[in-house]
Amino acid sequence: MQPAEKLLSLTLLVLMGSELTQVLPANPEDSWQVYSSAQDSEGRCVCTVVAPQQTMCSRDARTKQLRQLLEKVQNMTQSIQSLDQRTQKDLQYVQRMEVQLRGLETKFRQVEENHKQNTAKQYKAIKARMEDLRPMIPVLEEYKADAKMVMQFKEEVRNLSAELSELQEEMGTYDYDELHSRVANLEERLRACMQKLACGKLTGISDPITIKTSGSRYGSWMTDPVASDGDTRVWYMDGYHNNRFVREYKSIEDFMNSDNFRPHICPTIGPHLGQVVWLNGSIYFNKFQSHTIIKFDFKTASISKTSQLDYAGFNNRYHYSWGGHSDIDLMVDEGGLWAVYATNQNAGNIVISKLNPNTLQVIKSWTTNHPKRSAGEAFMICGTLYVTNGYSGGTKVYYAFHTNSSTYEYIDIPFQNKYSHISMLDYNPRDRALYAWNNGHQVLYNVTLFHVIRSEEL
Repeated sequence: MQPAEKLLSLTLLVLMGSELTQVLPANPEDSWQVYSSAQDSEGRCVCTVVAPQQTMCSRDARTKQLRQLLEKVQNMTQSIQSLDQRTQKDLQYVQRMEVQLRGLETKFRQVEENHKQNTAKQYKAIKARMEDLRPMIPVLEEYKADAKMVMQFKEEVRNLSAELSELQEEMGTYDYDELHSRVANLEERLRACMQKLACGKLTGISDPITIKTSGSRYGSWMTDPVASDGDTRVWYMDGYHNNRFVREYKSIEDFMNSDNFRPHICPTIGPHLGQVVWLNGSIYFNKFQSHTIIKFDFKTASISKTSQLDYAGFNNRYHYSWGGHSDIDLMVDEGGLWAVYATNQNAGNIVISKLNPNTLQVIKSWTTNHPKRSAGEAFMICGTLYVTNGYSGGTKVYYAFHTNSSTYEYIDIPFQNKYSHISMLDYNPRDRALYAWNNGHQVLYNVTLFHVIRSEEL
């Protein structure tokens, strides 16, 4: 018996043949344990027992607390690894751009010093280009600072995880409140860091990547933006009229090869499948000929929630310019679930509402000055609604409404419409990509996001 365990050893003497009285602790888990028993020379029974440690319960509680803290830190480690991969990828792109910008700045200074030897037109062109690019320098510096911050997070989590592991082994005295405070603080800072790095202003859209050619002119497809890392399922719906069937593919590879899909039957959805959205194992859609929003759970194969979107136009009153009963468009970004629609009260202009994904209740709404019928398609990124100027032929993203400041601006971001008819365009924050249904083709676009640099930071 080790002294460090502070166990109380008692010897009980019980006369043979006497009535035995059993005394048990209130909690059965704190029971006394018999180590040995024998008879002495006078025939008495001698039992050696060990009493439970008085602090056993508190020790078990501390062990559980440490285990919970360690699990939190391990979860944060996974998040930081994902964040580090994304940041390093962006940083490589930014560093290449920085070299080009620095070179252009040097060239500009040389031209400025010797502008008398150059034509006025050349000088003005280079100067205008440099003025456009000069604000990018602070953006590049901020990206490098962000990458350094992620490295600091990795080191801090590594040290904290090691300390918690040692405490689990030693189980000595420690200040749990202090440890919990450190973990909570790190968790809060990491969440803020991830939100900052994940979000930014849309500055570019890549050329389209055709994943598959299938289905009719209209349809919808997506991966779940909040699924776990191992969940790579693809959800697919063909057509936009009276279709109740959803295909679930195990992976993007299976989707491309048309293999291993599982069919699901949903309630009657109606003719606006391009405006559905998948989130956390459920599909959200607008009920046909109504302003009712429905949440359908695939696990239970049942409707888990319904709610009405007051005053929202429906039944092809305020559709996108391509038609298709696209009055109410549901979408997801880093901030959650959104509904984009129009109302009579806002003169047919777009209204943006943020929804609670569990209750479907409106959290907050914003009114814009952009006519819904003039929009080709729209999508949300980091709380900003981006609108295209059409759905066929030459297309660009030309309008943005920022919900964080309730302001709008006209922009000019080229957007290649490869197959000339877009009926679904949704952003997936998990992939940082736009999913499109383009005239019977399932297409992906990568997006480039930069942090918004305020004028006072320049």
